[in-house]
Amino acid sequence: MLSILGFMMIIVFMYLIMSNRVSALTALILVPIVFALIGGFAGGLGDMMLKGISDIAPTGIMLLFAILYFGIMIDAGLFDPIIKQILTFVKGDPLKIVVGTALLTMMISLDGDGTTTYMITIAAMLPLYKRLGMNPLILAGVAMLGSGVMNIIPWGGPTARVLTSLKLDTSEVFTPLIPAMILGLLWVIFVAYVLGKRERKRLGVVDIEYQSSVKTTSETSAASEAPSFKRPSLLWFNFLLTVVLMVALVTNLLPLPILFMTAFAIALMVNYPKLKEQQDRISAHAGNALSVISMVFAAGIFTGILSGTKMVDAMANSLVSLIPDSMGPHLPIITAITSMPFTFFMSNDAYYFGVLPIIAEAASNYGIDAAEIGRASLLGQPVHLLSPLVPSTYLLVGMVGVTFGDHQKFTLKWAIGTTIVMTIAAVILGIISF
Repeated sequence: MLSILGFMMIIVFMYLIMSNRVSALTALILVPIVFALIGGFAGGLGDMMLKGISDIAPTGIMLLFAILYFGIMIDAGLFDPIIKQILTFVKGDPLKIVVGTALLTMMISLDGDGTTTYMITIAAMLPLYKRLGMNPLILAGVAMLGSGVMNIIPWGGPTARVLTSLKLDTSEVFTPLIPAMILGLLWVIFVAYVLGKRERKRLGVVDIEYQSSVKTTSETSAASEAPSFKRPSLLWFNFLLTVVLMVALVTNLLPLPILFMTAFAIALMVNYPKLKEQQDRISAHAGNALSVISMVFAAGIFTGILSGTKMVDAMANSLVSLIPDSMGPHLPIITAITSMPFTFFMSNDAYYFGVLPIIAEAASNYGIDAAEIGRASLLGQPVHLLSPLVPSTYLLVGMVGVTFGDHQKFTLKWAIGTTIVMTIAAVILGIISF
């Protein structure tokens, strides 16, 4: 019964946001409350919601100060040289811009953090999309596809969870997956080419030149204000500060929220020493920060109720029980395919620490190695990033300026295609068995 209630909750939620009947923020809060009341969990509802918010609080803090930090960097002009070089290369060609988006995302994703990937990619590319009148959904979709494949790197999160839950080594899980990842990245470039070609056909190649007055900050800032908050003399300081921050993130020098809070404070103080300037810069990005963080904490309520009511456990057990014994020898390919809905409906923690060990144990009865199941479970990550339970996705749609539902509708088929391509490649190359 709990399983049915959980799936119904997810279905209703997805229907409401994809049909644009209610905002994702409202649905994340009210839908789980209604279903928890239907399930008879009124007594513990408050504690569940508070725990969900508490669990996600560090992520919310990190996102808040990441938005403010990169907002300061954008205002100060850190990305202006990048935009100038990109604009010089693409020469107003939408096809080159979309392919460039894919390549830039892949390079930045090497740091393993989706938040910083989106912040830097969108900051660099959004002005170009706006200048040419390109579809912002393409920017959000291509950035997510590239990040979805690169999310499999060992320091990205999901692979680390697999290694921990199944007690495996990187060489057993990640290294064999590299060829499939490469083909997945080639697929993303192909998708970018297809989407870019459509935009080129729609818009043509526009003859544009870079201008320092290109607005790369909040929509609320007037173009005439741009020179007053640019800091070209501090370009190298800002660049080095950002590099140090990225290195600290990758090496886990300090918790992520602390790193971004510290870097933001330094950047704000050095670039805008006057109190009025600091207040203006924070205000310029307050709207974007609020829209993203409110979504993150609303998602905390959703996950808190999903976990607290044990709906997520019941859903997992139901899905696992649907696999008939006769399909046991085919568990690797089944795991690869089901990793899409599994990681979409539940958090990575719930899947990799709760469901995956069960699947791996079942597979061992058929002589299937746990490492093979671990590799298969990672192939659904491109679809996972479209889940309403992924905080960085709210950052992405907030920065690009599209709705969560529209982003899902636009990107879902391409994300499923990415997983299918990587799965077929994994089977052909012997990375997982059929």
